[in-house]
Amino acid sequence: MLVAEQQERGVDMTPVVLDGKQLVPELVTEVALDSRAVTLCADAAERVSRCREMVEELVAAGKVVYGVSTGFGKFSDVHISPQDAAKLQINLIRSHACAVGSPLPEATVRALMLLRANALAKGYSGIRPVTLQLLIDCINLGVHPVVPEQGSLGASGDLAPLSHLALVLMGEGEAFYQGERLSGAEALAQAGLKPITLQAKEGLALINGTQIMTSIGTLTFMKAQRLAQIADAIASLTLESLRGIPEAFAEEVHLARPYPEQIGVAKNLRTLLKGSKLTTRQGEIRVQDAYSLRCLPQVHGATRQVLDYVRDKLTIEINSATDNPLLFPEDGQVISGGNFHGQPIAFAMDFLKIGMSELANISERRTERLVNPALSGGLPPFLSRNPGIGSGLMITQYVSASLVSENKVLAHPASVDSIPSSANQEDHVSMGTTAARHAVQVVDNVSKVLAIELICAAEAAEFIGADGLAPATRALYEKLRTLVPPVVDDRSTSADIERTANALLSGEFLVAVEAITGPLY
Repeated sequence: MLVAEQQERGVDMTPVVLDGKQLVPELVTEVALDSRAVTLCADAAERVSRCREMVEELVAAGKVVYGVSTGFGKFSDVHISPQDAAKLQINLIRSHACAVGSPLPEATVRALMLLRANALAKGYSGIRPVTLQLLIDCINLGVHPVVPEQGSLGASGDLAPLSHLALVLMGEGEAFYQGERLSGAEALAQAGLKPITLQAKEGLALINGTQIMTSIGTLTFMKAQRLAQIADAIASLTLESLRGIPEAFAEEVHLARPYPEQIGVAKNLRTLLKGSKLTTRQGEIRVQDAYSLRCLPQVHGATRQVLDYVRDKLTIEINSATDNPLLFPEDGQVISGGNFHGQPIAFAMDFLKIGMSELANISERRTERLVNPALSGGLPPFLSRNPGIGSGLMITQYVSASLVSENKVLAHPASVDSIPSSANQEDHVSMGTTAARHAVQVVDNVSKVLAIELICAAEAAEFIGADGLAPATRALYEKLRTLVPPVVDDRSTSADIERTANALLSGEFLVAVEAITGPLY
């Protein structure tokens, strides 16, 4: 992103300071999507240097340390001489760089580079300062390694994909630079950088971690959070178009079941519907609405509980040392452990899939109520202006139904699976990266399901009188109309749905609504 464009959007241009302790999902997104710069704090630099000195002392003393003077995995019992310590690390990266599939998006690669640098900045990994600085320079100068998305078991770290990152630091592999796919050596050269020769422990320090699953998960979580907020506004527009009853969102109802997230969503709905001339009271048209309208705070609120859980786990993980072994210079200990195991993130990503799938499930049911003449309270069948000869938005509900059904397959937890590797030395794995990759697909599907509901709700508002909408939902409606015109005559709506979904993911609709309401929960 150009600097002028960043300033216009209000993006903080000061570098994100890495200390291994204070990174949050919002900062990860700014580095990944807005090209915000990164720097290492002085305390972290000192910790990294001190830990590196310890590695060099261990090598010089010929101490037995996993991955420094031994092989890897099942080869942990094979002794490696000090003369071969560097060769061991180089061979590690080359042999492990066997991931397959499409390259991860550049934003995800920027995020994983940032997370790896932050983990190394904690000072437990034994990396050389020059190697960490090269990683940071690649972030700041836009050298983005080509990292295939498939091949991680989510334990022993995201070994195969992260090896493709390390290859580029060595001047090997491939990288994207200024829109071109180049050899790693050429990309570094064009950016004015020089490759490094890995030394003892460094290869292991670069690839033994959870940064693939966590980077994918963090960016996906941020999209999910925006969708959860705007889903309240879309549902409010639907409720108005169906002449729904907002009394179900009364504060006293939700204080009687005091989940904070449910209370927060109910407050959102009251705020969004304030000033509406289209809502009704109990008994005016019907005594109570169907669950997909009446239970909005309970269902959307439960999804918010999931998102709170996911945020907590991601925030811990992005500030964690996740390689092995870890070095503790203060007391001279080198400890082999299992912080590379991705189980916490595997569970979080599976939980995210389930929570977001339900947000789509209830949205699809609202779409059905909008287009089904038996349920819509007098709206034209399928919102067609010429029913019979024109099908209107009939098939958009089919698409929504297809997407929510696909999500039910994707929401199957990857974390319940495990498969042994390295001759059964690594006999239980998390499949966290698979869970994170599936979460991307789920959230993308949810954005399209919500887009379909929004298009249908806006179309319904055309029939009942958009002038009667609340100020907040009117802003939502008007923002949609800048992207999608009314469906006067039957037309393909594929591009309309995709365009609307992308704007929902980017937060454009949320900005428009919050300009009226102020910040929503």
